[in-house]
Amino acid sequence: MLTGKQSWVFESKPIIRATGTIGGPFEAKGRLAEEFDLLHDNLWMGESSYEKAQTVLIEQACEQAIQKSGLNKEQIQFMLSGDLVNQLTPSTFAGRSLKIPYIGLFGACSTSMEGLAMAAYLVDSKGANHVVTVASSHNAATEKQFRYPTEYGGQKPPTSQWTVTAAGAAVVSTEGKGPRVTSATIGKIVDMGLSDPFNMGGAMAPAAVDTLEAHFNDTQTSPADYDLIVSGDLGEIGLAIAKDLCQQKGIQLKENQFKDCGLMIYREGQPVLAGASGPGCSAVVTYGHLLNRLKARDLNKILVIATGALLSPLSFQQKESIPCIAHAVSIEAAEVSL
Repeated sequence: MLTGKQSWVFESKPIIRATGTIGGPFEAKGRLAEEFDLLHDNLWMGESSYEKAQTVLIEQACEQAIQKSGLNKEQIQFMLSGDLVNQLTPSTFAGRSLKIPYIGLFGACSTSMEGLAMAAYLVDSKGANHVVTVASSHNAATEKQFRYPTEYGGQKPPTSQWTVTAAGAAVVSTEGKGPRVTSATIGKIVDMGLSDPFNMGGAMAPAAVDTLEAHFNDTQTSPADYDLIVSGDLGEIGLAIAKDLCQQKGIQLKENQFKDCGLMIYREGQPVLAGASGPGCSAVVTYGHLLNRLKARDLNKILVIATGALLSPLSFQQKESIPCIAHAVSIEAAEVSL
């Protein structure tokens, strides 16, 4: 149901029935390594290109989620998938092999919550009974496309972020057990005129706060309604800016209530500069670590705001600024049976 200007409240509270989280070798050394379903020991994953390796990540994440859900592929009505590679080729080829009706999404790093919002909308509106949504990224494939091949060894400024090699998938259903999706806010494009591709966090922070403010206005909620508000992924620079903007707008956050997926996934000392990024980052942190905390009742209600920088190699070459977007989804712990 539409509420306010840009939000949905899901009356049926669609269920996140199961998830699948797959990571690469760098993620295997990270803080959340034990919360992945599968970790690879190299970036190639038995394939001849990094883009093909990313397809493997997507396939495995979807297969894990579907298997854990107790369903089979034939029962999944739609697959929603997005990544950073030109024309979503890893997602498309994964859709080719999985043979599930496919909808491609592009929201850059916001894709995880874009997909979860759309999956919940399909289920809540009775457009589907079971949907799998997946977001992915691959460090080497992304660096090759947007910056320089990793083999080049180019130096990066301290504002830059490390693209996560991972894919996170969720099966969203009308039935089953698991955390519930209760609302979503679809963001607007926010462009502050920044053009530095090595400072994504700074560019995306205003979009995150714009969506956060819209969510509270549309749903008549406040930070007090959430145990945790998590962005994905602003990194160190963007999170600090977002907190300052919240303060300016009178959004009263409790201490340590606002965190970032890009600062949660890796250990201190891993060379990630300002933090992590990539569609796979917020996907695996949400579908792994955060949902595990909801299942353990360590958290009861969270708001995940996935942020995306919607630039491309072409727009950068044409000296365009960076349009940014953020989508927010609220997730609650499963109701306790009496």
